Amino acid sequence: MSTLDAIVVGAGPNGPAAAIELARTGRSVRVYEAAASVGGGTRSAELTLPGFVHDVCAAAHPLGIASPFFRSLDLARHGLEWVQPEAPVAHALTPGRSVVLEQDLDAIDEALGADARAWRRLFAPLVREHERLLPAILSPVPRVPRHPLLLARFGLPGLLPATALARLAFKEPPARALFAGMAAHSMLRLSQPLSGSFGLVLGLLAHAVGWPVARGGSGAIASALEAEARSLGVELVTGHRVDALRDLPPARAVVLDVTPRQVLALAGDRLPSGYRRQLEGYRYGPGVYKIDWALDGPIPWTDAATARAGTVHLGGSWREIAASEEAVGRGSVTNRPFVLLVQPTIADPSRAPEGKHIAWAYCHVPNGSEVDMTSAIEAQVERFAPGFRERVLGRAVRNAPAMEAYDANYVGGDINGGVGDWRQLLFRPVVRWNPYTTPDPALFLGSSSTPPGGGVHGMSGRHAAREAERWLRRA
Repeated sequence: MSTLDAIVVGAGPNGPAAAIELARTGRSVRVYEAAASVGGGTRSAELTLPGFVHDVCAAAHPLGIASPFFRSLDLARHGLEWVQPEAPVAHALTPGRSVVLEQDLDAIDEALGADARAWRRLFAPLVREHERLLPAILSPVPRVPRHPLLLARFGLPGLLPATALARLAFKEPPARALFAGMAAHSMLRLSQPLSGSFGLVLGLLAHAVGWPVARGGSGAIASALEAEARSLGVELVTGHRVDALRDLPPARAVVLDVTPRQVLALAGDRLPSGYRRQLEGYRYGPGVYKIDWALDGPIPWTDAATARAGTVHLGGSWREIAASEEAVGRGSVTNRPFVLLVQPTIADPSRAPEGKHIAWAYCHVPNGSEVDMTSAIEAQVERFAPGFRERVLGRAVRNAPAMEAYDANYVGGDINGGVGDWRQLLFRPVVRWNPYTTPDPALFLGSSSTPPGGGVHGMSGRHAAREAERWLRRA
């Protein structure tokens, strides 16, 4: 057999991204995936009842529609269509009252009242420069930024804890709670430095590109990436678990779309002891407890405006959200967890039988937790939508260990590929100038455990592939 230019281990979505990037330069590439299909966190399936198509992990995709890598491809020709709900996100403050964030910055006065001007002052400069700023945020770090002043305008406020930034920037509970809910996507305690940066990124994305869903389910993203890869000559081998790199056929370079724990299992014998110790010290973050529902009708929100948003944050006040995330950080849970909920069928009715709906939600739990959060999550929904339980036709639940069983990259249920605190946000997976390379010059890392981290954007795979291409040219 002729030697391949590159092999990619892991297929979703950073693995196919790496393969596509290499194939575009004319390289011969083969991808191995343990599951029966590509996609990882971007698969969809009938998890509850026939005809109800649920997203197994990722559901709303602000990073997907903004990704410079995805934008460099014509994924629409492979069937990918982004669908925007009327509003990107709503935050349920109290029963009967939600604050709905409009994509148009000029349309937020009614929702944010006295804080509308402060919200615009914080986000308008970022939104105006989003075409330059988003590629910088999603670029490899640590590197010398191409637009240092622009990045500083984003980065300096983002250094703050989300609670501190919310108090400094806003005066009223609605804006503080809305910002805290977006920052809580970080899976960090909101009192931690840099947690504010996640709120800034997601707020910027809400106004610049929206928080869309993929028509037909997130699996459409995986299908489009697979079709693009095959059109470039990439071989995709599914249902093939790789236990060690020595079992692979000859290849000049290998790119791993896996987290440090799997890197050690696959390639530990190729790596020096010092680098192995750094990988062994990599820290994984909280897990998630996830529920999918098949519903007899739309969620009966007390505040009807909540039904306009594709994503809904259920957490009440910013202090309540902070307390929920603080408890998880200490290794416990509360009976009022912060819940992230997506209602895809308000924008994409094709995912359920006529007149029916689906919903998707999760809360954060300690890494590896087996606690059953079904009642607590549904109580949070019922709190803001009385009668919700009566509309449930079927449910599918996954606790943190079940998430890891579904995808080995979700260690302990951590869907972000590792803690995103200041050290592991800037230096992931290890302290190294080029995080995509390893001491083995032919081995590269391109998963959510490398910059820019978790999310469906393909940028980690793209960055790793570019480093592999440089190596192939030199070699």
